[in-house]
Amino acid sequence: MIPQVTLRPGVSMPQLGYGVFQIAAEETAPCVEAALEAGYRSIDTAAIYGNEAEVGKAVQAVQGRGIDRGELFITTKLWNADQGYDATLAAFDASLAALGTDYVDLYLIHWPVPAHDRYVATWRAMERLHADGRVRAIGVSNFHISHLQRLMDETQVVPAVNQIELHPNLAQRGLREFHAEHGIVTEAWSPLAQGGLLGDPVVTDLAQQHGKTPAQVVLRWHIQLGNVVIPKSVTRQRIVENIDVFDFALSAEELARIDALDSGARIGPDPDTFNRL
Repeated sequence: MIPQVTLRPGVSMPQLGYGVFQIAAEETAPCVEAALEAGYRSIDTAAIYGNEAEVGKAVQAVQGRGIDRGELFITTKLWNADQGYDATLAAFDASLAALGTDYVDLYLIHWPVPAHDRYVATWRAMERLHADGRVRAIGVSNFHISHLQRLMDETQVVPAVNQIELHPNLAQRGLREFHAEHGIVTEAWSPLAQGGLLGDPVVTDLAQQHGKTPAQVVLRWHIQLGNVVIPKSVTRQRIVENIDVFDFALSAEELARIDALDSGARIGPDPDTFNRL
């Protein structure tokens, strides 16, 4: 059911996955198991989330129920304090051990943290991990055009993915156009604006017209734009609802109504000024 997008190295990635940001460690394994049972095959975590080990436990659990590791697409991210060439290699080893797997499908630099100026050296370590076959694809998260351009100017591998805050209130059109020009896949975090869009009159009207939930309408908007999207929920019903977005389509007029909600309003920090280690 879930469409695949092709990342630059020829790696297939599900267009819709399950994110575990802000899910408590003790809740993570059952939530991931519920997502995998519902049909998700892509799981997005990060070192800073503190739940990589629990993602790994869920993956191990479902392998006993006929879901092989090769069917899954696992993403994790390098935290800011671990940037730098040698530190990146060590942090990757720690993430791999926590996840209990011998490779990850996608490894991302979590933030550029420009004030510390280590993301180029970090990227060179990521290139090594990719060349060694320990990561199927490498990418970044929260990078602006200037950060991406510097990587392309000073290193060898163009990021396969840029995972960014993206929702109808922050549509990131210019950045998405840059991605398309350079073969970078756009992945949206906070695709529902942390629930802030679900009461918007445009979204609720479209949901009523299509017999869908507001969340399903916003996720469908992402899918039709070509974004990879990783909604999070800890509620089994919503986990199931969030994957059920492939049996309807928004018209060009309906997409335009949602596009008009773009105000440039961020929920998270600006990557140019976020420098926390």
